[in-house]
Amino acid sequence: MLVVLGVDLGYYGHHRFSHRVRIAWAGHQAHHSSEFMNFGTALRQKWNPWFEFFFWLPLPLLGFAPWTLYAAFGVNLVFQFFVHTELVDKLPQPVELVFNTPSHHRVHHGRDPEYLDRNYGGILIVWDRLFGTFAAEQRRPSYGLTTPVGTYNVLTLQYGHYVDIARDVRSARRWRDRLGYVLGPPGWQPSGGPAPEPVLPRR
Repeated sequence: MLVVLGVDLGYYGHHRFSHRVRIAWAGHQAHHSSEFMNFGTALRQKWNPWFEFFFWLPLPLLGFAPWTLYAAFGVNLVFQFFVHTELVDKLPQPVELVFNTPSHHRVHHGRDPEYLDRNYGGILIVWDRLFGTFAAEQRRPSYGLTTPVGTYNVLTLQYGHYVDIARDVRSARRWRDRLGYVLGPPGWQPSGGPAPEPVLPRR
């Protein structure tokens, strides 16, 4: 049970990181590119899980056997498959209070301003409630990226944003700006904070 909680907290941290750091968002945005909310969307995953390792590294250092991490992560992913649906309305309040549910995850996939960067939880929604990233579903979200990618080309969906990052880094004149384009939030611009991104903007 403890390892499931630890993996779920690590998932929350990694998921939030993937939305707030552009180089990580470049991989994750493919999952959000679908304009529908169904089980097919759940299978639209990134091919390059480069950063996840760091978020689960504390667990083996605390004594959890590596195989238990894989088992717990499997449970986490299987659970999340079923929250990608519009067929289930809100569940009883005690369930909605503790667990990630289809209602909570629809919010996460919404591109509406009030839903952006919310509800990162995997199995539990309590992490979002604790860390201030929770939003309740008030109306049906509009799904997909805030600027649709406009293609079904798998290579473009998976790697197109890395090309955009390389273009921005190449055009930057200062190392501070180059780092901002890579490590800043999606949409970051040298003139200030986040701004609408030209191709694949932040969630």
